[in-house]
Amino acid sequence: MKQLILFFILFTHFLFSQKKDTLVLIEKPKFETKKLIVPLSLMATGTAVLLTEKRDVPVVENKNFLAFGGYFEDYAQFSPHLSVYVFEWAGMKPKTDFWNRTAILAKSEIITFGSVYLLKKIIKEPRPDGSNEFGFPSGHAANAFAGATLLSIEYGENYPWVPYVAYSVASGVSALRIAHNKHYWSDVIFGAGLGILSTKIAYWTHQYQWNKKSKKDQFTILYKEHL
Repeated sequence: MKQLILFFILFTHFLFSQKKDTLVLIEKPKFETKKLIVPLSLMATGTAVLLTEKRDVPVVENKNFLAFGGYFEDYAQFSPHLSVYVFEWAGMKPKTDFWNRTAILAKSEIITFGSVYLLKKIIKEPRPDGSNEFGFPSGHAANAFAGATLLSIEYGENYPWVPYVAYSVASGVSALRIAHNKHYWSDVIFGAGLGILSTKIAYWTHQYQWNKKSKKDQFTILYKEHL
């Protein structure tokens, strides 16, 4: 267990402390206050609904905070993440290269699941079916919307239809969590905002390291072209 924790810490440090001094950075999504409006509004709405809805149901002891129970959405929540690579394989052009994209996805997942886990453990709101006290927020909704946001950023600029499909799938996953009596509306609304914000943070904090020519390499190429 100690080795697993140590590996997680080292891996996280590697992802968030990449060097950029010798690299030519490609254009990346810039932080803008207006881009916080949608995710923070969803999170605020989910919180407001949580404070007004009734959740007084008997709780059955269950340690599974993610509630993987063999439902369709247990697998569908990962479809946007998979599509990030499948679309490229199908010939579509993503915004970033494979390694940078993978690092961003990993960061997004760490932020998403880390935040969901902490909030579930702290807030301890029961699920509609009373299976446990890990109802708020919805991990499935957060993960699906995190993946949908990444997919939209990678392909939305060149393929305007992608965000519509991506967020429709994420909304469907969230709706299924409610239909299967695993979450209330507040859980999925807050989870959606959290997932979107997590991926945006992953992009804003990412330093593009791999598959990029250094300044020295570019100078050499320029020199040779003029010989």
